[in-house]
Amino acid sequence: MSNLNVADWLGHSEIYEDQLRAEPARFMEATLDRPQRLQTGDTLPPLWHWLYFLEAKPARELGRDGHPRKGGFLPPVALPRRMWAGGRFTFHAPLQLGKAARKVSSIHSIVHKEGRTGPLCFVTVLHEIYTGETLAWTEEQDIVYREDPSPDAPIPKPMVAPDNADIVESVSPTQVMLFRYSALTFNGHRIHYDVDYARDVEGYEGLVFHGPLTATLLADLATRSFGRQPRRFSFKGLAPLTTNHDIKLEARREGTTMKLWARRHDDALAMQAEADFSEA
Repeated sequence: MSNLNVADWLGHSEIYEDQLRAEPARFMEATLDRPQRLQTGDTLPPLWHWLYFLEAKPARELGRDGHPRKGGFLPPVALPRRMWAGGRFTFHAPLQLGKAARKVSSIHSIVHKEGRTGPLCFVTVLHEIYTGETLAWTEEQDIVYREDPSPDAPIPKPMVAPDNADIVESVSPTQVMLFRYSALTFNGHRIHYDVDYARDVEGYEGLVFHGPLTATLLADLATRSFGRQPRRFSFKGLAPLTTNHDIKLEARREGTTMKLWARRHDDALAMQAEADFSEA
């Protein structure tokens, strides 16, 4: 990690173009056990853009965890474990199914820190999604890299989820759901389908529920509660969720803002989020 020259990577960018076909969105509806109603011309739900702009590296260019090896678009951070830590969105204009779109991604920041369990490296990627020349969505994606867990390392005590929710929904994660979402997003990270790797190498209790999928479900809960998509949405992952237990999605409305969180079976705060429905 110390050999990484930050200046060489800041601003490093790439461009993806895609057609926002209705089929992946309809497959996502099926993955969530919902009727397949979305069709060409409909508005893409918030955070469902992760079904598009996919990258398919050859198998020989993958790392041990199933992700593409670092040093292509993302910087060659030496720490082995990669996790999606959080993100922030601004929705400037709708994305419409059936339309062509362009995503411009660039390395926004690289920060080294010392955490409770060892060194950490945070990489923030800026994604800008356009339809024609119109900027539709802006996303800041936070990725954290860390060491492999030590077998005798104490498990950090998680924060306790709030107890003042107005809305509570339950999700029962299954291996099929995780497989389907990994397939839809072409996510090869082995923690989502290889339970031996998840337990023995990365130290999880079982198969890990996708952080982006948790965020997508929280954004969906906010959208359904307000009857429209938010103007801004942010989320932060705090503790892992696995397929071993049900997940509670909880929310509290505060004027034009909705506070949301995911509660683990042991009442741990797994993810917190905020949706802002105020006018521009």
